[in-house]
Amino acid sequence: MLPLELSDLKPVPGSRKKGRRVGRGPGSGRGKTSGRGHKGQLSRSGGKSKAWSEGGQMPLQRRVPKRGFKNYFRVEYQPVNLNRLNKIQGGEVTPEVLKEQGIIKSTRMPVKILGNGKLETALNIKAAAFSKSAREKIEAAGGKTEVIK
Repeated sequence: MLPLELSDLKPVPGSRKKGRRVGRGPGSGRGKTSGRGHKGQLSRSGGKSKAWSEGGQMPLQRRVPKRGFKNYFRVEYQPVNLNRLNKIQGGEVTPEVLKEQGIIKSTRMPVKILGNGKLETALNIKAAAFSKSAREKIEAAGGKTEVIK
């Protein structure tokens, strides 16, 4: 028996159906208007309306009242509480150190140190922002705070 090749493959009989030939005379049952009905937008070539088109009716996004305001200049911080910094052993705490320890996910977003918990060791912490209570607790533990951009 010869080996089977890609060019020998054929579809199973009955699995492939021939396409309908529209506009080929009245005997085909799809002659004249080719199943498109008479006149109108949908009978023309390319005549489909867009999904968002409402046919001259006032569109939904213009009917609904607009509310609120989006401040595009808002700075979004990654919050880090003081009790999470206790597992860092001495030295300087920067966003890179926090990333290595798995405390923050990315160094792209600025870090804000919050005052939840108690700091047990003196740390020099560099972050984009500090809450008032966090700054007080860090300095009470003998550490320093430095704001970086």
